[in-house]
Amino acid sequence: MSKKLVAYFSASGVTAKLAKTVAKAVGGDLHEILPEKPYSDADLDWKNPKSRSSLEMRDRSSRPGVANRVENMEDYDTIYLGFPIWWYVAPTIVETFLEGYDLTGKKIVPFATSGGSGMGKTNARLAPSCPGAVLAEGRRFDADAGEDEIRSWAQKIS
Repeated sequence: MSKKLVAYFSASGVTAKLAKTVAKAVGGDLHEILPEKPYSDADLDWKNPKSRSSLEMRDRSSRPGVANRVENMEDYDTIYLGFPIWWYVAPTIVETFLEGYDLTGKKIVPFATSGGSGMGKTNARLAPSCPGAVLAEGRRFDADAGEDEIRSWAQKIS
């Protein structure tokens, strides 16, 4: 039987809510990806070109530090990876997270929240950070997506 992990980064709590629903729907363990330096409201001001998030997203080599690890990553076969969409892709901290593990042979299933944009070029940006893994097509959900909707989606991609 496949062991599942739901790892997520949530800057404002919206993705956290969805990740908890995903974990319940797929029967997965939950892991919050915590930044070494928490993001303030000013850091997240996407309208300010000098905000921390704007600077990180403009610099494709940016890798914000992750404060915590999944100690038993080798135990998981499938990783549902949740995040908010920033500038049509995953935040760079998600790449930091992926690059911290050998994910060879694992299935990575992205899911995201967004104020309105889709997944954009998310998979193209994430693929180099998880060599050897199978990167499934991601999906954007409304923050209040129900367990049945998520379970149906997960069954189609498993």
